[in-house]
Amino acid sequence: MGITQYLLLALLLSAVLAAPVLAAPTTEVRAVAIAPNGTVTAERTVDYRWLEANLPVLGDGVTHYYQQGPVFTDDREARWDPNETTNFKDRGAVKCTDLADLAGLVGGVAPGDDVMVHAADGYHVEFGYPNVATPDPRQGPVGICWFNAEETDLGERQGVGYPPDYHVGMRLVFFADTSTNPEGKHVFGNTDMRVVMPPEAVHLFDDLYPSTSGYGVKWIDEIRVYQGGYNGVRNAVVKSLTGTEDADPTPVLPTGAPSIPLAAFLPVIALAGAAILPRRR
Repeated sequence: MGITQYLLLALLLSAVLAAPVLAAPTTEVRAVAIAPNGTVTAERTVDYRWLEANLPVLGDGVTHYYQQGPVFTDDREARWDPNETTNFKDRGAVKCTDLADLAGLVGGVAPGDDVMVHAADGYHVEFGYPNVATPDPRQGPVGICWFNAEETDLGERQGVGYPPDYHVGMRLVFFADTSTNPEGKHVFGNTDMRVVMPPEAVHLFDDLYPSTSGYGVKWIDEIRVYQGGYNGVRNAVVKSLTGTEDADPTPVLPTGAPSIPLAAFLPVIALAGAAILPRRR
């Protein structure tokens, strides 16, 4: 077998073992409570129909909510843009469920806990107890959104309706008040983040530029309540926001779900390899 065939087979093996999750709009979310030893103590899966019918709804389908992207300047202080003047990301006229209410499905969130909002493609962000249970009005409740009544006028298109028509849903949106925006818009701005988030939770684009848009997780599939706090990698950056992908550091399987051993991939690898390698004469 020549070097070309070896390289092709090696690339094929890498593609099979490291194939990314293809993200798509999510219609249900799994809530999980995880003890400090990693044990799942409670779990429940519900869809957006159940959320709309059974839990309080954030949003009226008319009011638009915004997050702020990075402000590109060499002036480090100006990057926080305290007057909220530029680069707003319109999240649409959404309806959502409060993250705190979703955590309540598995026992709630207590002081010292962290709550992870996890996407189908592996991206995730974490929030401490105050930001989930007792948010400052300039941040507002953290909404897990499953409906958009009106398309955005600034930034990424969201889609209108329920998922899959709301094609970025389910999505995280902050229900900030209008107290810090001179135009009276509901903007969770970069300075708002600086004030209400602990330093380790502040999102920096390219590790330099504050950006609350970085919290805009889409395709949410899980809410994980880490009792006593989360100690893994925070704000894992993957395909949904940057075009790169890292492995999800803390996968949690449903109770009783089997793991998939490497052997399960071998028939696929063998068949593909047979197509690549020359036949013996």
